[in-house]
Amino acid sequence: MARKTQENAILKDWRESARLHMSTDLKKWLSERKIEEVECIVPDMSGVARGKVLPTQKFLRGLEAKSLAIPEAIFCLTVTGGYPEETDAFLDPAEKDVVMVPDPETIRVVPWYEEPTAQIICDCFHFSGEEVSISPRGVLKRVLKAFEERGMKPIIAPELEFYLVAKNTDPDNPLEPPIGRSGRPERASNAFGIDAINEFDPLIEDLYDYCEAMDIDADTMSHESGPAQLEMNFNHGAPLELADQAFLFKRTLRETALKHGVYGTFMAKPMGNHPGSSMHIHQSLLDITTGKNLFADDDGANSKMFLNYIGGLQRYLPAAMPLLAPNLNSYRRLQPWSDAPINMHWSLDNRTVGLRQPNGPPAARRIENRLPGADANPYLAVAASLACGLLGIIEEIDPTAPIEGSGYDRAHSLPRHIHEALAKFHRCKPLKELLGDEFSAAVVAVKEAEWDAYQTVISAWEREHLLLNV
Repeated sequence: MARKTQENAILKDWRESARLHMSTDLKKWLSERKIEEVECIVPDMSGVARGKVLPTQKFLRGLEAKSLAIPEAIFCLTVTGGYPEETDAFLDPAEKDVVMVPDPETIRVVPWYEEPTAQIICDCFHFSGEEVSISPRGVLKRVLKAFEERGMKPIIAPELEFYLVAKNTDPDNPLEPPIGRSGRPERASNAFGIDAINEFDPLIEDLYDYCEAMDIDADTMSHESGPAQLEMNFNHGAPLELADQAFLFKRTLRETALKHGVYGTFMAKPMGNHPGSSMHIHQSLLDITTGKNLFADDDGANSKMFLNYIGGLQRYLPAAMPLLAPNLNSYRRLQPWSDAPINMHWSLDNRTVGLRQPNGPPAARRIENRLPGADANPYLAVAASLACGLLGIIEEIDPTAPIEGSGYDRAHSLPRHIHEALAKFHRCKPLKELLGDEFSAAVVAVKEAEWDAYQTVISAWEREHLLLNV
């Protein structure tokens, strides 16, 4: 009885604080901009935006009543839209609803709609007041709390690559580069080409306009090695805010591309003969009290914490691969001499290794994780990367010596496919505990369900080489 009374008190306090904190501010914000509809969105395991679209007044009523409900099961949807068969380890068998609680800091106008529309990212809670353990945004918040408890504040900056491709309505046909303003598609590598990026100048201008309207802190854009392959860099900031921005940027890029008659894709390896797309994550660590960069000593040398952080990344990132390379296609990107890592060596200013220490002053000391693919869920990629580094600090793991020369001359030590990655993840108890046991079980179940679905598809390669030859 006492426990029930305590739970009721917690729930009451939670509901009241949420109501007072959010309803007034949001009501004013929506009224000032004459918003007619609100998109309440949450990222699922694959980083797909799920949620509901509501008239503004219904949204506000739902906010007051705590009635913005959604099935908890959406968090374990596969990328094909299915569900794992076995979910007892992380889902209530009754398939219950959870409450969407909008984060006021994430509300933005959606600039591509004719009617005034807002979107807001939501956290999800059980009716008991506990945050949903398998929510990707909740997983990142869990990792950040572990840093906060130790007096540390991570700072990150993602670099997100993507391709523009011609519209493709038949999945059996290979993707092709789109036609730019010259009237011709790109066919060859044109890394950092100014004229090449200007081929899509109208699209890029709209993209920057949309980002500005949505408070997405997009910084520098460059042309990457593949045809019509671009990269957007984000300014350094708080991990949760930057993950929100990366999540929203993906949707923004796809909408902008469609406006210009092409597709924008974050598929890790969309074209077989060209480099894949990554999501590099720059990471540093500050003292919460002083703001000092904990990765550099007073004399400017690499700190022990910095080296332990790298040691943690080296030991645990291979086990975190289901979150960094989450799809079957992801592993096609991780090939030698393809602008992607094949191992966890580290080095100063070396783009052939998995962990690159960029040049810079001690105050900007950081490590760049080059392993995640562009197809990764930003919340989970950031959470996994930070978690691995934190485990290195906790366990005081020493890194290997930094290498000289090319990382491609060393052995391929990363998992080659999703099954190998899942096996490593399943065996890695420290990482699973930090991310959450229920979430970790959900990851394995979802990825195994996706593998089962993939096994039902026969590829063009198989028909070409096996149909009449074996």
